[in-house]
Amino acid sequence: MKTKVERTKKGFPAMWEAGGGMTNTGYATIIAGPDGKRKKPVYIRRKGHLSCENHALFIVEVGDLVIETGHHRLDFETSVYRIEAIDGDEARLQLLYDFSQGQWDVEPPASIMEAVEAAEKKATIYHCRYPVYYVE
Repeated sequence: MKTKVERTKKGFPAMWEAGGGMTNTGYATIIAGPDGKRKKPVYIRRKGHLSCENHALFIVEVGDLVIETGHHRLDFETSVYRIEAIDGDEARLQLLYDFSQGQWDVEPPASIMEAVEAAEKKATIYHCRYPVYYVE
């Protein structure tokens, strides 16, 4: 799978933590290090329309994890990807773990479960306006 990558002013590849919840649905994207650890953002949005939008910008590298989740009435579908390559303004992602219908296709390691739980939390925060998974 390919996804869009932003570029910082210095030209580093970066991706956004984004998302939030609505009344019965929600989605979130979380960026984590290769081992599932929190990363330090280069920018946190604090002005403008923030509800369920982009909240924190992280410089990404090959090996970092991208966790995407969505839910309808708390029935979550979550995918954990690893960044395999960054080519220009696109990142190639490899699907590692997929959660749907209440179970994982392959059980993920415990080290990344904190990031997965953060994604689910962010997807349920009503009109989320702030980043959830980062180092201050």
